[in-house]
Amino acid sequence: MTISITFLGATDTVTGSKYLVTIGDRRLLVDCGLFQGYKQLRLRNWAPLPVPPSSLDAILLTHAHLDHSGALPLAVRDGYRGRIHCTDATAALCGLLLPDSGRLQEESTEHANRHGFSKHHPALPLYTEDDAIRALRKLAPTSFDAPFAPAPGVSARFLRAGHLLGAAMVELRAEGKVLLFSGDLGRPHDLLMRPPVDVAEADCLVVESTYGDRRHPATDPLDQLAAVVDRTVARGGVVVVPSFAVGRAQALLHLSAQLREAGRLPANLPVYLNSPMAAGATALYLRFADEHRLSPDACAAMAGAAKIVTTVEESKRLNEGRWPKIIIAASGMATGGRVLHHLRAFLPDPRNTILLTGHQAGGTRGRALQDGAASVKLFGDYVPVRAEVATMDSLSAHADGAEVLAWLGRFARPPRQTFVTHGEPPAADALRLAVEETLRWRCVVPEYRETVTLD
Repeated sequence: MTISITFLGATDTVTGSKYLVTIGDRRLLVDCGLFQGYKQLRLRNWAPLPVPPSSLDAILLTHAHLDHSGALPLAVRDGYRGRIHCTDATAALCGLLLPDSGRLQEESTEHANRHGFSKHHPALPLYTEDDAIRALRKLAPTSFDAPFAPAPGVSARFLRAGHLLGAAMVELRAEGKVLLFSGDLGRPHDLLMRPPVDVAEADCLVVESTYGDRRHPATDPLDQLAAVVDRTVARGGVVVVPSFAVGRAQALLHLSAQLREAGRLPANLPVYLNSPMAAGATALYLRFADEHRLSPDACAAMAGAAKIVTTVEESKRLNEGRWPKIIIAASGMATGGRVLHHLRAFLPDPRNTILLTGHQAGGTRGRALQDGAASVKLFGDYVPVRAEVATMDSLSAHADGAEVLAWLGRFARPPRQTFVTHGEPPAADALRLAVEETLRWRCVVPEYRETVTLD
């Protein structure tokens, strides 16, 4: 019986993760993520899914980040009737992320219509909060390492991938073959998460390459954060941190708590977490304590490291007061959310600092800031960039090229076929070359919508 994979996302980009696995007449989708970044990528979100959702037997999620889960409301709205399999922590995080995504889209389109800066009349959300809530009803949580049958004749397991609470590799077994999808691989010595488990074998491997062309610096993140805060406070400025609400925000809170305890933050310097969703995600670290490195005391300190901003009025007041402070707000690549209002308020002032703490995909505001843009477009207007833009690259939750290669090197038997995805072209090709030259494996970087038949 023929087994094939069609790459419906995460090719030439780090977003839009979707892999269609066809096993005879059975169809499974691994991940169902949103495209982010360049407009030509984001437009794909508005097109019908390349495979009719009603034709799918099952959807399996590697983890909850929106570039892997954010299109689930579209799939369910457009006819998907099966289960969405994921780990317990992924289900809990999706319960925060997906309704928030729908709500933000409704709010942004309402704001665009009210102020008339959209090209569409009226502007419409990609999906709504209600669409997201309907998708959540399809979630089928499963423990790590516990086999289950997503379709007749197919066995699946979730293996720990590190990276994020609930993050998993997806292992599929069918017709005597083993397929493994790495999802986003964590780091061996991550600040918060335990490392990804080693895997003995797979006939077909799909592996991520977000940082396939580089090594993460060995810089101490405590020293990096303290240095940024010290020089900004000395100028009388504000530190604004666009942050992923799940994972990165918690790392920043943990570091803030450590700096405060060590006396390395000014005693009167307030830290604000302007993301109710991030606050909810922080509480989940106590619930899923076996997945991360933090002790109960460290979790409690992390949860109490910042004042939680819950209302829109509180968020607006942060922009009015120009005293030194740290504001952590979603989203991590400055593509939406409350952080956009803070950028509009604080970017024009050279006393302030915008601190980028994660991968910035091409075409996002975060990437434009990182690349030295003189201005960025916010709410229909261009805002000058006079604030310092700093990058803190020691907090990545993705394995770098060398770490991925080391993980691959511990396979007991090499895969017959290896596909490198979830990376921009230089990163994906660098990892491909390293795998071929170091491990002597057959390795391919697939194209968007390419279908491959497994040997």
